[in-house]
Amino acid sequence: MLKLTPILFALIYGLAMYRFSAWQTTKRLDEQSTVLNDPMLVQLSDQMASSLDLPQIRVHIYEIDQINGLAAPDGRIFITRGFYKKFQNGEVSADELASVIAHELGHVALGHSRRRMIDFSGQNALRTMLSMVLGRFIPFIGIWIANMLTSMLAARLSRSDEYEADAYAAALLTKSGIGTSGQISLFKKLDAMSGSMNGHAPAWLLSHPKTSERIDALNKLQTRWDTSTD
Repeated sequence: MLKLTPILFALIYGLAMYRFSAWQTTKRLDEQSTVLNDPMLVQLSDQMASSLDLPQIRVHIYEIDQINGLAAPDGRIFITRGFYKKFQNGEVSADELASVIAHELGHVALGHSRRRMIDFSGQNALRTMLSMVLGRFIPFIGIWIANMLTSMLAARLSRSDEYEADAYAAALLTKSGIGTSGQISLFKKLDAMSGSMNGHAPAWLLSHPKTSERIDALNKLQTRWDTSTD
């Protein structure tokens, strides 16, 4: 039992830290956000809400300059002021921004926030266990290897969530009559944008699969849908 104590402590610590981080995030979003009132985007949000049999989908603007969209731990959907400015300047279309909203809705509907809380706690416990084992057999660098392996696992889980949210968004956009062309064109724009920013990619692309792989997955999904309706 004593040998398991550090692992149990790491599990509890990871859960507590995640909850604290979620509380901080919610508090920051409350203080730095406003409701999105853009008529064109509200109309597209209403189309998606109708497809989901919801009265409305309320979207908020998070007042930061990063280009990002996010689903808060409490289920609210946000796009950043930086992303919205891209739309206002004509660099991003309404359909493209709607695809971000649909993607974040996917994270909420698929329970990714809850899953990430469990994953984060489990990864913290796994990191502790690997550090104990590897540190015994590989002094000095065992902890570094444990951190690297845990980070690789976290990245893989994150990519899985993104593929699932992409597929959810594609289905919702199709059902709502918006279509997936904006979803795909936005990926291409943000990928090009990251290449022109000296390696500083938009936040929406960080910890995500490669853009080409996401587009391939969407094209395969569309082909499967088209085949099933023939």
